Amino acid sequence: MGAAITLRGDFTADDLRALAKRSRDARQTRRLLALASIYDGGSRSEAAKIGDVGLQIVRD
Repeated sequence: MGAAITLRGDFTADDLRALAKRSRDARQTRRLLALASIYDGGSRSEAAKIGDVGLQIVRD
C-alpha cells in the first residue's frame, strides 16, 4: 500500500469552499467540497459521498 499524501498547508476548508462557490464546473465543485470536508476532519466515507465518488478514489 502506498504512503498517504498530506494535505496542502496553503489552503483551508474555507478557502476550498470559496473556490467551489465560484466554480462553474459541477465535478470540480464536488471535489473541492469533498476536500473541504477532509480538511475539517471529516471521514473519507463522508468525502466520498460529497464528491459523488467511490471510497477508493478518496483513499487514492
